[in-house]
Amino acid sequence: MNYHQLDKDLIWHPYTQEKNATENIVINRGEGAYVIDENGRRLFDACSSWWTNTHGHAHPYLAEKLYQQAKELEHVIFAGYTHKPAIELASKLKTYLPENQQKFFFSDNGSTAVETALKMAFQFWFNQGEKRTKIIALENAYHGDTFGSMSISSRGLFTDPFKPLLFDIITIPIQEQFNQDFFDSFLKEHTEIAAFIYEPLVQGAAGINIYSATWLDEVLQIFKQNNILLIADEVMTGFGRTGKMFASDYMNTKPDIMCFSKGLTAGMLPLGLTSATQKIYDAFYNDDKTKTFFHGHSFTGNPLGCAVALASLELFELENTLTKIEMIENSHQQFSTKLARHTKVFNIQQQGTILRFEVKTEQGTSYLNELKASIIRYYLGNNLMIRPLGNVVYFMPPYCSSADDLEKLYQSSEAFLDSI
Repeated sequence: MNYHQLDKDLIWHPYTQEKNATENIVINRGEGAYVIDENGRRLFDACSSWWTNTHGHAHPYLAEKLYQQAKELEHVIFAGYTHKPAIELASKLKTYLPENQQKFFFSDNGSTAVETALKMAFQFWFNQGEKRTKIIALENAYHGDTFGSMSISSRGLFTDPFKPLLFDIITIPIQEQFNQDFFDSFLKEHTEIAAFIYEPLVQGAAGINIYSATWLDEVLQIFKQNNILLIADEVMTGFGRTGKMFASDYMNTKPDIMCFSKGLTAGMLPLGLTSATQKIYDAFYNDDKTKTFFHGHSFTGNPLGCAVALASLELFELENTLTKIEMIENSHQQFSTKLARHTKVFNIQQQGTILRFEVKTEQGTSYLNELKASIIRYYLGNNLMIRPLGNVVYFMPPYCSSADDLEKLYQSSEAFLDSI
């Protein structure tokens, strides 16, 4: 069977201009920090397969837990029924989250976790008879590809075809230092604000833009003081990516709602989760049935996804994962110092297991920068799988990566920069 031809004939790939796309590589299996293609070539997964993989591919502990659950219950309607994997996952995850996170709503991916959060926030005020219909978001934000999540994301390349169909939001710029006068004026000008949504510390699709926890904490404080709900989109930053279990752990002011996916199941299965405070939940808990949260998904609370997510949390303890994260963090920091001496690199940023830098080109920083294809091709020639955002190169490896894996990644990066 010619899988390459069938792929070309049948499959429509995401974020891909199919007309001039290179032939897709057929991946047959995964093993730890590597994926293996149809020819047996081992590729180091330096992007954790779109930021999802945490403990490594085909982890035997996760696979065994999935197998055990599949033999017992693969799925069941989640309205009027429940099951142990969802209950145990919520109980376990709660121990890692801020104390105010008390209730958990299941969905199936990052975008739907965000959609759930938005609807919670809007209806929270609606149920109390308050007209609050505005959302604040950060400039250059990305929160997903469904219509609600697109509406609260940056207008541009990803959203232009749908611009007339998106609801309006209010955006604020990320600043180096907190400006009290700016926010005093801002809050006087804008009323009817339901919530502020943010990617804590790291804006993903914006180019892995890392920003100040101190500034964000002060922003959260002033919004909290003005009775604005706080929604932390931890879809990418959660489960150790930033050095702590959650990026929200770097701030003193805690969110009212949190969104999770990607690393939630260590990349093994699709699952989304939105947590909320008791106060949020209580606004829906009423004898008036019209105040019900009429929201859900066919695969809400899928037992297989819940079982894997629970197993992933167990691995953080069983394999001392935070120590592995610290090793990657220290390694990235050392390489950042080397990168800073390179004349073809600028805007180097590092946070936890995330390292990003930009390559100087005449086209400037752009998702459509033509250097992207050359970057992918060069790293692939060195058996390294990355997916740059235009001329922005980033590394976000699985936590099981070894020092040798990282050293090869760094050496190849220096060789690439020397070659252009």
